[in-house]
Amino acid sequence: MITLALSKGRIFDETLPLLKAAGIEVLEDPETSRKLILPTNQPDVRVVLVRASDVPTYVEYGGADLGVTGKDVLIEHGGAGLYQPLDLHIAQCHMAVAAPTDFDYQKAVRQGSRIRVATKYTTIARGFFAEKGVHVDLIKLYGSMELAPLTGMADAIVDLVSTGKTLKANNLAEVEHIMDISARLVVNQAALKLKTAPIRRIIDAFAGAVQVPESA
Repeated sequence: MITLALSKGRIFDETLPLLKAAGIEVLEDPETSRKLILPTNQPDVRVVLVRASDVPTYVEYGGADLGVTGKDVLIEHGGAGLYQPLDLHIAQCHMAVAAPTDFDYQKAVRQGSRIRVATKYTTIARGFFAEKGVHVDLIKLYGSMELAPLTGMADAIVDLVSTGKTLKANNLAEVEHIMDISARLVVNQAALKLKTAPIRRIIDAFAGAVQVPESA
């Protein structure tokens, strides 16, 4: 049995065409089914639905043989023990620093001020600001980051940005681009050795179906 870990939403939806290229079709809709393990048209392949941040952990510890997860999640997780054969170029967005439109972020940085930054991506944020030599106090949050500056709890946020509409609606503006983000295929290394042929077939099918942007 090959087990693939996916999270509901954009990653699940954008992984379906790649699965189809591998001859795999999920037989139930995760939005309507109450099941956490979904069957496919291949009797030896199943999909487990897990929280996005848990995908690397399920793959690392053998709860799944493969998984699809964002680069952001992998960096925060550390990626220990995971084989990462493919950038799937799906679920694309970017990580950015955003601040209230009435806060002079660049001036604060130039003056060496200590900035309070709210984020759930503490590893990425810590590395980014350390490389720039900017002094920050990181505030770990799990909910809506935009609320932190609005309540005065933070000067800025580090978060994923797709369209920027949520930032604009909350009077925030992107002030620094940190990195581009897309979803990656991750594989349990022990599973790759024990189930080489079926896992390699999936990897090769995904690789053949990935749409690489011209600028990539």
